[in-house]
Amino acid sequence: MTGTPPAPGRTTVPYHEDRSPGSGTLPPRPWYAGSDAVRLSLNGHWRFRLSATATDQDTAFAAPEFDDAGWAELEVPGHWVLQGHGAPAYTNTAYPFPVDPPRVPDENPTGDHRHRFDLPPDWPDGPSVLHFGGVESCARVWLNGTELGHFQGSRLAHEFAVGPLLRPRGNVLAVRVHQWSSGSYLEDQDQWWLPGIFREVELHSRPEGAVADHFVHAGYDHTTGLGTLRVSCDPPGRVTVPSLGLELATGESATVAVRPWTAENPVLYDGELVTPGERIPLRIGFRTVRVADGLLRVNGRRILLRGVNRHEFDPQRGRALDRGTMRRDLLMMKRHNLNAVRTSHYPPHPAFLDLCDELGMWVVEECDLETHGFRALGWRNNPVDDPRWEPALLDRARRTVERDKNHPSVIMWSLGNECGTGRGLSAMAAWMRRRDPSRPLHYEGDPSCADTDVYSRMYADHAEVERIGRRTEEPPAGAALAARRRDLPFILCEYGHAMGNGPGGLSEYQRLFETYPRCQGGFVWEWLDHGLRHTTPQGAEFHAYGGDFGEELHDANFVCDGLVFPDRTPSPGLTELKKVVEPVRITAGGDAEGPPRTVVIRNLHDFADLSGLAFHWAYEVDGVARASGTLAVPDTAAGATAEVALPPVPPSPGGTRADGGAPEAWWTVRAVLAEATAWAPAGHEVAWGQLPAPAPGGRSGPPARPSVAPRRSGADLTLGPGVFDPATGLLTAVAGEAVRGPRLDVWRAPTDNDEAAADKPDPGPAAAWRRAGLHRMRHRTDAVTVSSEALTVHTRVAAAGTDAALRVVHRWTATAELLRLEVVVEPEGEWHVPLPRLGLRMAVAGSLGRARWCGGGPGEGYPDSRAAARLGRWESSVDALQTPYVRPQENGARPGVRWAELTRADGTGLRIDGVPEFFLTARRWTTEELDAARHTTDLTPGEQVWLHLDHAQHGLGSRSCGPGVLPRYRLAAGPARFAFTFSAVR
Repeated sequence: MTGTPPAPGRTTVPYHEDRSPGSGTLPPRPWYAGSDAVRLSLNGHWRFRLSATATDQDTAFAAPEFDDAGWAELEVPGHWVLQGHGAPAYTNTAYPFPVDPPRVPDENPTGDHRHRFDLPPDWPDGPSVLHFGGVESCARVWLNGTELGHFQGSRLAHEFAVGPLLRPRGNVLAVRVHQWSSGSYLEDQDQWWLPGIFREVELHSRPEGAVADHFVHAGYDHTTGLGTLRVSCDPPGRVTVPSLGLELATGESATVAVRPWTAENPVLYDGELVTPGERIPLRIGFRTVRVADGLLRVNGRRILLRGVNRHEFDPQRGRALDRGTMRRDLLMMKRHNLNAVRTSHYPPHPAFLDLCDELGMWVVEECDLETHGFRALGWRNNPVDDPRWEPALLDRARRTVERDKNHPSVIMWSLGNECGTGRGLSAMAAWMRRRDPSRPLHYEGDPSCADTDVYSRMYADHAEVERIGRRTEEPPAGAALAARRRDLPFILCEYGHAMGNGPGGLSEYQRLFETYPRCQGGFVWEWLDHGLRHTTPQGAEFHAYGGDFGEELHDANFVCDGLVFPDRTPSPGLTELKKVVEPVRITAGGDAEGPPRTVVIRNLHDFADLSGLAFHWAYEVDGVARASGTLAVPDTAAGATAEVALPPVPPSPGGTRADGGAPEAWWTVRAVLAEATAWAPAGHEVAWGQLPAPAPGGRSGPPARPSVAPRRSGADLTLGPGVFDPATGLLTAVAGEAVRGPRLDVWRAPTDNDEAAADKPDPGPAAAWRRAGLHRMRHRTDAVTVSSEALTVHTRVAAAGTDAALRVVHRWTATAELLRLEVVVEPEGEWHVPLPRLGLRMAVAGSLGRARWCGGGPGEGYPDSRAAARLGRWESSVDALQTPYVRPQENGARPGVRWAELTRADGTGLRIDGVPEFFLTARRWTTEELDAARHTTDLTPGEQVWLHLDHAQHGLGSRSCGPGVLPRYRLAAGPARFAFTFSAVR
């Protein structure tokens, strides 16, 4: 059979357009990492040829004697578009080809692969299997000139029997891979389209009597503490578990006392399965998963999913991940208090599940299935509701379950993602229930939940989640379905869209999860930005997104929506999520009046007590630790609370702030690992809390300093350490430092969440901001008044084409060393949009490249995303204050700042104190330059540092795909009053 399409009138289609899952492959079987049956890796350098189409191609290349000397070399596993052959493409939901299932275009990049290999001298005679871990999207396979068959299902394993075809030396494996196939209609999964052989290719010896299939059943009875083990196997064999004293035949059951497997304490028992032809290791985790009393329970207890969605991705190798990268990702997840992964939207490499078993992670494993592109067509011709596609759907379900059924970390199967509804999904669900009744089923796309055991939603807003928690949400059609759905546990399979700066509102979601038992957490979208490493013509490196490779149809940077940057650096969003979902809550105890004398420690783990944690306290004054010690916290059980006395306030010298304000004190209490674990060293911080403390005693403050009057000095006007333009009232220098501004500023470079998703019924705030002209505000000086005590400047700030404005009064006063500015803002006219920000913008010398501040840190924080901002005294370079989002946007604000200093290398510079506390942003480019940039390489540092001293900021939300900013974080135009004091740093 060739790739030639049928002539007009023919009813057959070429194999890559056939709806069937393939031909010639063996039944799926479980994956396991070790065996005494030998294996041979065929990974490495292969020969490669790319054709532009799948038509009119002969199969001569499959012959062993074919001369491939002129072909290119390709790394396998890998994607040819990431190795200089063609280009990647990104779409979110739209198919990048005409929708005419199961047909695909003639323009169908097709890669022919050849690999020569010899068998090891000790390779046994007899059956052998050729194993493909993953190929996108359709592969046709030959060995030594004999065609083995073809297959689809890109993220699924496929195998062929090849024993009689093998030669001791000179074997030639030939694989033709088509980028597009009928299977592409089932794989519209919001990621880069990356064709190629991207997982391992191996040869497995399968001696007579080797394990063809085995299923480890290891349940746990939480009422007795007993585990029951039964291993079914084809062919029959024996199972041993030395640490449990077990030796039994396959098919037999044994019940013994065990420690259960959980994500918090992933106890695995090493065992061995022996059949007449093979010995394989078993890693057994005893646990029972079921939905009971309207809750998802593991080992009898409700669990709370602190999860993320995870695509497989690397900025250089695409989906060809190595085990080390998988482990690093999981360690980072564990260290950020995450306990769950949804494998969006396909089974991961099985080694990832091995690591989840070992390190402890709840896994919702999703089938390799998504038909999202049919939604724009009203779901016409959707494959999941077409019986002709049912064999392919069932094949995907079988290959998912059979490969990974022995992993204790997998607690739910998911039918797929965003496929609408249809009979094919019901057929998959029925098969999964028959094959594995021990795991509940998940699927989000059917609001009736007819085929699922949990009620799952994407991006429901906080109010709706609360209604669901109360079981008062809008019911689906049909009384029976409504009653059934309201009895199901609720999971947000996607929420908190982590695109660019954000997401905001995570804390409010978490409080709902903790308040309503039905709301059992969810999975933030998503783990990693999918930026591909790329370079400009000048050699500068950046991370590319949709449209950077000339795609005719793409979804821009929507592929960069993760908690981790492409280089696997944690974003501020991940730091925020760690704080929000921390499994220990540390809050003030006692009555509401006065500083607390006790601290409340609430254990939010599902199973673990607090014996594995140590607690440390520090008494800090204006960000400087004055005393520290350990806190004796009892081994509080999961779900319980302890209240512990704080130590006496240590004696401490008094003092004042530079602007004369009183010192501020607080307790910081930290929970850290008492001993090293498999995922973090001893001392790793798990949770923290800060509580107000009595301020230290001491002197009441410096004597009042006399005010000074404004005076003329040549063409300038001076006031204390400040120099002004008398015509405009603008500050030109302070404390010997040249400045530009400050002027009232309301514009920020819109975040991805400000811009919002294009498919939302109403646009995000950025569109409204631009319509209102907030990005092009103009300033008019109405009056400059000089008195014996102050310089007062009246201005009006507005955009062309509107009468909505902000009236601003700047009142400057001074002593010999301090320059104080009080700002009063009054809105004028009708304001129908919130403000992006409200504060002052000014420029200082670029040599002031070091920042030190007292307030929230060390990372950025915004009104609805500042739980991770810890009060302290922090220091950074101005350059390091920037957050390098793949698409540049507003970033880097430090919240709750009491004072900040910008200094040179010699320590001299400018200090700014704020009342009330403020947001500090410092960068080497303007907001306008940040707004215009598409990539980080578009930003060129200037000769000045631009400071933003913001009284307030609009929240972030997660409108890039989820809900917008909660009302309490919406920055409405209204009266405002704030003040800053400027002084020299000597």
